[in-house]
Amino acid sequence: MTALWTSADIAKAVGGVAQGDFAAGGVAFDSREVGPGDLFIALKGEVTDGHKFVDQAFVQGAAGAIVSTPVAHPHVLVGDATAALNALGIAARARTAAKIAGVTGSVGKTGTKEALAAALARANKGPVHRSVKSYNNHTGVPLSLARMPADTRFGVFEMGMNHAGEIAALTRLVRPHVALITAIAPAHIENLGSMEAIADAKGEIFQGLEPGGTAIVPFDTSHRDQLLGHARRHADRVVTFGRDAAADVHARDVVQMDHGTMVVAALPGAEVSFTLAQPGDHWVSNALAVLATVQALGGDLAAAGLALGELEGLAGRGARHRLALPGGDALLIDESYNANSVSMAATLAVLGAQPARRRIAILGEMRELGAESAALHAGLAGPIMAAEVSTAILVGPGMAPLADALSGKIEVYHLADAAAALALAQQLVRAEDAVLVKGSNAVGLAHVVAGLTAGGE
Repeated sequence: MTALWTSADIAKAVGGVAQGDFAAGGVAFDSREVGPGDLFIALKGEVTDGHKFVDQAFVQGAAGAIVSTPVAHPHVLVGDATAALNALGIAARARTAAKIAGVTGSVGKTGTKEALAAALARANKGPVHRSVKSYNNHTGVPLSLARMPADTRFGVFEMGMNHAGEIAALTRLVRPHVALITAIAPAHIENLGSMEAIADAKGEIFQGLEPGGTAIVPFDTSHRDQLLGHARRHADRVVTFGRDAAADVHARDVVQMDHGTMVVAALPGAEVSFTLAQPGDHWVSNALAVLATVQALGGDLAAAGLALGELEGLAGRGARHRLALPGGDALLIDESYNANSVSMAATLAVLGAQPARRRIAILGEMRELGAESAALHAGLAGPIMAAEVSTAILVGPGMAPLADALSGKIEVYHLADAAAALALAQQLVRAEDAVLVKGSNAVGLAHVVAGLTAGGE
């Protein structure tokens, strides 16, 4: 097998000095993720220093390391390991002939990234590389680039942000041929100040487009013209997607079925009929974005349709679990990774469409909403009532306005933390219930999912 990186390649890419010859098949900066044959990058952070874990990385099988202090193992010595990580990502991007897609958005970016990678891989015409998990920040993006093999045919990279200017820096590392914005929603509005500022920050992704690049823009948003303005300044071609028939890529027909959604999608010069495995109108939008990007990259649209029909939910982002309980099963929908008002409403609608004896919503507070927090939390009362939720378990102090809005309408519990929510849910959930778990990641509702699913499904 061809090595991902040799010590000589690394030294050249990062401007370091190699001590010992080695070849690495993977890259990690978290020592807990190091496997046999990996390159370990010892980053110095605000909380800890990766050099403390170099020995452990080699115990786990690391082939070599990038360090800023000499160690008693094969390594490449640099002045700044973080700068070296960036340089390695830049070198990986420079050496490949792959077609690259960049994905951002306030909601749906990780799921869309996964669906896009699956769609491109379904045709089996060459290796597809993608960023894993939500490695979408100033360290995750260069790490994902550094992990990309030279012979990759398609690369798919997710980019996220908390502040203006962050995506501009990331997209210039990724240098996408196609850049996609999934949607605009009030995520991180506390930091950005307004929805317009969020749209501007997401629009930065187009700044890194390669010459001749394509911008993919959501049509069904009040910020469409703002995003189109950003796109047209940097893209050779702009493609819109959405449910509206005026979008370049749109759904001509959408039919909900027992085991998926039948979609007929119209694209420039093409039409694709497919069954979408993931439920919800938001996934119809995601699927249209995927098809628009596949077409722009020169991928196989028919294979993409098959991949969308096979797509399973991700942990924390739509995974479904059957809970074996006395008298039968209950359904658990795991959306515990993150939340904002738009994604909350979308997944509550999915819960509402699920046949069940009772519908239970376990919802964690939404973070980084600033002055809009109380109104956005209280505003979830409408989607909850529309979904015919019988019991709401609300977690965190930010949920107080929603608890007040629901008081007297349905059964409501307002709890301090995820541990209390798990204890209550274990008492309340019964056979034939449908349970949605969703909240900002920091609330820790993954603990609720793990507790409810413990012991198998």
